[in-house]
Amino acid sequence: MGENASFWESLIYAHPTCTTWKQEAEGSIYHLASILFVVGFMGGSGFFGLLYVFSLLGLGFLCSSVWAWLDVCAADIFSWNFILFAICFVQFIYVTYQVRSVSFDREFQELYSALFQPLGISLTVYRRIVLCCDAEVVTLEKEHCYAMQGKTPIDKLSLLVSGRIRVTVDGEFLHYIFPLQFLDSPEWDSLRPTEEGIFQVTLTAETDCRYVAWRRKKLYLLFAKHRFISRLFSILIGSDIAEKLYALNDRVHVGKGFRYDIRLPNFYHVSLPETPPVQPSHRLQRGSPRRKPVGVTNCGSFSTQ
Repeated sequence: MGENASFWESLIYAHPTCTTWKQEAEGSIYHLASILFVVGFMGGSGFFGLLYVFSLLGLGFLCSSVWAWLDVCAADIFSWNFILFAICFVQFIYVTYQVRSVSFDREFQELYSALFQPLGISLTVYRRIVLCCDAEVVTLEKEHCYAMQGKTPIDKLSLLVSGRIRVTVDGEFLHYIFPLQFLDSPEWDSLRPTEEGIFQVTLTAETDCRYVAWRRKKLYLLFAKHRFISRLFSILIGSDIAEKLYALNDRVHVGKGFRYDIRLPNFYHVSLPETPPVQPSHRLQRGSPRRKPVGVTNCGSFSTQ
């Protein structure tokens, strides 16, 4: 205990105490360094936040080095501040290189700003997603089909960047697909990774369209390596399917100004004047949410059972 006490006493009381304080303030370089430190530690996160922090801290350490060299004339203070300045400078160069390495074409940059950046997805994660689709944007001309009912295999997942896609089944219009929506999210969700299938709807370009496509097998390999990306796409696809379901729901009128609510357990069916009402099915079959409800033959009057 005596040795420990003497150690702490020597550590605390070995240096001379400040009997008098300097009346004059330090030079402007010292205060400039302090201001740069205060402002630098207010930086944010991400690549640009790191650039902000390292640039201001580096300038602060540089000013401290100049202050130690000219005013204090202390080699140790100068050396430590100069070493910290060099570290900040190297970090700034490294982060700048990373920012340059994750730059994208205009369409991918706009896609990131509109869809992925609001979710807090970093540029490094987004780069893996872009590389999975070979950083390619596919063009679909007007009135050309992306998929044909009963013919086109489900072998990819596509996201519309620009234009508008019309979805039909047996020649009957279902809904539109707009930019930042998946073209084949219901088909993707209806199949397991080892299953194969074909489209049950036809997707036709109403205008010149541009979309990004990920091959099914390649995307599943990416999901296996990065679980975060898998959860991200699961959320995006689930939200996209919900939007499509509500788009179909908006076209169904119960009558007297009411609309069919897909959250309710009731079954609404079409009844034509010359035919009796169709009995409700007691089983719900798994399939694409784009499929027409069983028993629906017309968009006329609806009756509840």
